Amino acid sequence: MAFDFKKEYKEFYLPKNHPGIIDIPPMNFIAVRGKGDPNEEEGEYQQAIGLLYPIAFTLKMSYKSTYKINGYIEYVVPPLEGLWWIENLAGIDYSRKKDFHWISLIRLPDFIKKEDFEWALSEAAHKKKKDFSKVEFLIYQEGLCVQCLHIGSYNDEPATINRMEEHAEKNGFQIDITDNRYHHEIYLSDPRKCAPEKLKTVIRHPIKAKD
Repeated sequence: MAFDFKKEYKEFYLPKNHPGIIDIPPMNFIAVRGKGDPNEEEGEYQQAIGLLYPIAFTLKMSYKSTYKINGYIEYVVPPLEGLWWIENLAGIDYSRKKDFHWISLIRLPDFIKKEDFEWALSEAAHKKKKDFSKVEFLIYQEGLCVQCLHIGSYNDEPATINRMEEHAEKNGFQIDITDNRYHHEIYLSDPRKCAPEKLKTVIRHPIKAKD
């Protein structure tokens, strides 16, 4: 049976729908950076997703090619994730989607190294006749966070975020969104196939001990 991150690491991908504190280890990702409203049709965000998945599946299916990844085991491609921020703002303002900066992400298994990623870029570019130069290999060390499963529309996330902030405060922490620690979302539902009120999204905010 293929290794499934959501089943093997439930603490990261299937948290409860009430806030909890968690320490996130460094993880490897394929990533595309961009700016703008994620809902814009054929916009930069949609294009970024169209770059990530061909690389993710090229790596996943590498065992069927002549290229062999050291330590490879079959796995399920993990869910899409996103890091979000607005310049000069310590948090997210959902009324300013056009000002969003983001890094769209898909996690990689630890056995996939930078040289394997470089092979996948070249392989996908050759097969798809497409430019994948915007895709990067990213190591993100998130550290201590408060997280919660949000059920519902993305626009309703502020209520869940308020609960997360209250939980952090009660436990002696404060939100620590900075230039390199971001509002983080993990998308467990496909919005094209799921009603807005049933969407499941893991929301994660970095924290630190209160000053």
